[in-house]
Amino acid sequence: MVGVLLTVLLLIAGYAETANILFVIPFSAMSHYIFLRPIGLELAHRGHNVTVITTHLEKNPMPNYNQVEVTQKKIWELIEDDTGTIFDMADLSAEEFHHKVVWPGGLAFTELTLNSPEVKEFLMKDNTFDLVICEQFVQEALYALSVKYNAPLAIISTFGNCMRHNIMTRNPLQLATVIADYLNVYNPGSFWGRLRNLYFTGYEYLWWRYWYLGKQEELVKKYLPELADETLSLYDLQKNASLMLINSHFSFDTPIALLPNIIEIGGVHVTQSNASLPEDLQKLLDESKNGVVYMSFGSNLRSADLPEQKKKAFINVFKQLKQTVLWKWEEDILENKPKNLVTGRWLPQQEIIAHPNIKLFITHGGLIGMQEAVYNGVPIVGVPIFCDQYNNVLLAEQTGVGKILQYNDINEETLKQTLNEVLNNESYLKKAKELQQRWKDRPMSPLDTTIFWLEYVIRNKGAEYMKNPARNMSWFAYSMMDVYAFLLVVVVVCVTLTVNFIQTFLNGSQIDTTDRKKIKKS
Repeated sequence: MVGVLLTVLLLIAGYAETANILFVIPFSAMSHYIFLRPIGLELAHRGHNVTVITTHLEKNPMPNYNQVEVTQKKIWELIEDDTGTIFDMADLSAEEFHHKVVWPGGLAFTELTLNSPEVKEFLMKDNTFDLVICEQFVQEALYALSVKYNAPLAIISTFGNCMRHNIMTRNPLQLATVIADYLNVYNPGSFWGRLRNLYFTGYEYLWWRYWYLGKQEELVKKYLPELADETLSLYDLQKNASLMLINSHFSFDTPIALLPNIIEIGGVHVTQSNASLPEDLQKLLDESKNGVVYMSFGSNLRSADLPEQKKKAFINVFKQLKQTVLWKWEEDILENKPKNLVTGRWLPQQEIIAHPNIKLFITHGGLIGMQEAVYNGVPIVGVPIFCDQYNNVLLAEQTGVGKILQYNDINEETLKQTLNEVLNNESYLKKAKELQQRWKDRPMSPLDTTIFWLEYVIRNKGAEYMKNPARNMSWFAYSMMDVYAFLLVVVVVCVTLTVNFIQTFLNGSQIDTTDRKKIKKS
């Protein structure tokens, strides 16, 4: 009888802690969803009622995992792209990439989300939530849902450190060591690298703060008319967010100072996979006695879109390798394919990289795949194209676990030299295993860390006390410029008075000496 009562009490306690959570992750890129997916599923697994606004639907969700589908479209379909293939974006500067892709794509995808039939139907219902979680990826209008449901806001970035968020919350910028989002800086510590970082940080922030957020607020007024209040500020919503979860970890990423409500959860999607490989892949990986080179450019970039010359360079170099090559190739046919090359339109990347016979990962440098390689101790050759990819591969090169091969430099000679360097120099594998060990050395797993802090915010009703009080101060006051100016004035006044006193004293002495000389002469 006591046991039954105890069980009932535990169930009641568990029920009392159950929360209604809105998880807003509409962006259609599969890489984003791979990172964010485990969070929603784990919240549901722990008993919370989770409603997910998403492009990607789970086939057999738990009863407490409710899905609201966003119209299926990729960002590239929503922007006027005159750059040719996505590979051509390798030639865009960070500023050009923002104006051609980030800003128009973010606005178009936000509107697509709010205008999706299921989302519109959902927003008309009378729902209540204890927490609203939004992905932080230029879809700030969706933060307004925290106002609609009068719930704390938590933000999750699929990227790492965010300069815009640092500026508004007064988190230290550390511009000498921490690179701005999407900015390629080839020598970050140099004078010109630091100057470039400062310029772009200011450039992006000003555009975002004084133009882009205004466009997002227009979408709020259009699709959430009940919130069309002139006082609603998306800037203030993000500035006052209860929690910011970022996809980084100091064991690999640049160490940074963080406020208590900015938490690193790098690699939250990477676990010891229980999924089994398809039989043909398992057999291929097991029987490749010289190991396997795995190549994939992720979900946005298609290897099949490579220019013919670069495609030939890869094929000609691959056939010279003793290793088996497994290549994510998005078409059924690849002409002149050598015997040691196997292709697949879609490959289970986490399970492949986890196989002990993987000797090298050739990647575009997307953060999700990079972290999977780090977790499994696999060396890297990175061919960055856009966004944060160059900085991700630069970290790998600086750590000694990989090499950068610039897209425009790809030819048979450079490709052969780079692959042979990483495959045949044991230092890369040794460093990769060292990085793997320290990446995993944490008090809690990234997923447990994430769930703890999300539930912490719910338990503490937004945890207002964790937020930096400096966020409500002007930059002038926060930087102590008024105090320094006052001290400067005091110093100048004191120096001026002292100088005047000395001059007066010296002048008086000269006059007194002159008078004495006159008296002696008389």
